Amino acid sequence: MSPEEKTLVKETWLKVTPIADTAARLFYERLFEIDETTRALFKTTDLAEQRQKLIQALVVVVQGLDHLEELVPILAGLGRRHVQYGVTDRHYESVGAALLWTLEQGLGPSWTSEAKAAWSRAYVVLTGVMREST
Repeated sequence: MSPEEKTLVKETWLKVTPIADTAARLFYERLFEIDETTRALFKTTDLAEQRQKLIQALVVVVQGLDHLEELVPILAGLGRRHVQYGVTDRHYESVGAALLWTLEQGLGPSWTSEAKAAWSRAYVVLTGVMREST
C-alpha cells in the first residue's frame, strides 16, 4: 500500500469510530443479506460480542498499516482460525463487499473513490495474508 492509501484508510477510520457499534451492526446485517451462507458461521455466536471483536480487529489492522510485517503473524493466525470456523474464499469476497458498503454508509460524503480504492487495497493485502496462511 502506498503511504497515501494508508493515510486515507486511517483518516476515514477515525470518522467511523464514533459510530463503531452501529457500523458493525450494519456490517453484519449487510453480510447476512448478501451471503446467506455466512449466517451459519455465527449461529452460536453472541453477535454483540462479535461486533466488538470486529471493531477491535479493524483497530489493530488500521493502526498496524505502517508496520505490516508486524501484522503478518496476527493475520496468519486469524486466517487459520477462520478456516476452522468454516470460512471459504467466497466468504472473503462477501465480507469485503459488506465492509466497503458499511464504510460507504458510515462515511457519507467522505466516501470518495480514493477512499474506496484505499480500503479495497488494504482489504486485498490483509486478506491475502490470511488466505495464504491456510
